[in-house]
Amino acid sequence: MSTVKSRRPYLIRAIYDWCLDIGHTPHALVAADYPGVVVPRDYIKEGRITLNLSPMAVQSLDLKAEPIWFSARFGGKTFDVFIPSGAVLAVFSRENGEGIVFGEIEPPSGPAAPGPSAEPPKPKGRPHLRVVK
Repeated sequence: MSTVKSRRPYLIRAIYDWCLDIGHTPHALVAADYPGVVVPRDYIKEGRITLNLSPMAVQSLDLKAEPIWFSARFGGKTFDVFIPSGAVLAVFSRENGEGIVFGEIEPPSGPAAPGPSAEPPKPKGRPHLRVVK
């Protein structure tokens, strides 16, 4: 039995690259209650969060990994964001609103995705520091 690979990650990367090529700011609309989504809860409105994905707003953005992950500052505090591509509802340019709207979440596939209380996956190759008192 063969499984069909999702096209959503490819479309997300394409719209992201297109936005940067034309000098626009890429944004993503994310279903914050999707399994495995880790975003700052204070910025969620009606179960959704809009994230600025521009290189000026995020660090270490990896659109090829699953889940998508990056670090960004929210209210002056750094936060590691994890987004399964199935949770992305839209990717668009802030300047003109053009992009792609998926409309609905994509059901999780494979093994059960971690819930919000589960430990998010750790990025590979990135140093992990800890404060020792």
